[in-house]
Amino acid sequence: MFFFVAFILLFALPSPWSLIGFAAGLVLFAGEVTFWQRRVRHKRVATGADLLIGTTATVIGECRPKGQVRVRGEIWEARCAEGASAGDVVVIRGRDGLVLTVEPAAAS
Repeated sequence: MFFFVAFILLFALPSPWSLIGFAAGLVLFAGEVTFWQRRVRHKRVATGADLLIGTTATVIGECRPKGQVRVRGEIWEARCAEGASAGDVVVIRGRDGLVLTVEPAAAS
């Protein structure tokens, strides 16, 4: 953001102040980049279907024993041994490939 501010100041201010504003904007930009690089450098990327375990999902296609659930805006194939009707809330307990193992939320 400071990078764009630096260019705006370069063209918006009169002659000596435009260069000072541009230089200050570039210094702030370098500081911003350094801050964010240090902040996120050692964070692991959280991805994959294993992150879904323990979260809740909504059944959209009857799950007796196989059906479909919607979790975090995505539709997944699911297997529910106890069975679940459309609209029921289930908890994800595991996965087998791309099939989620779920159970009714009331049972947990």
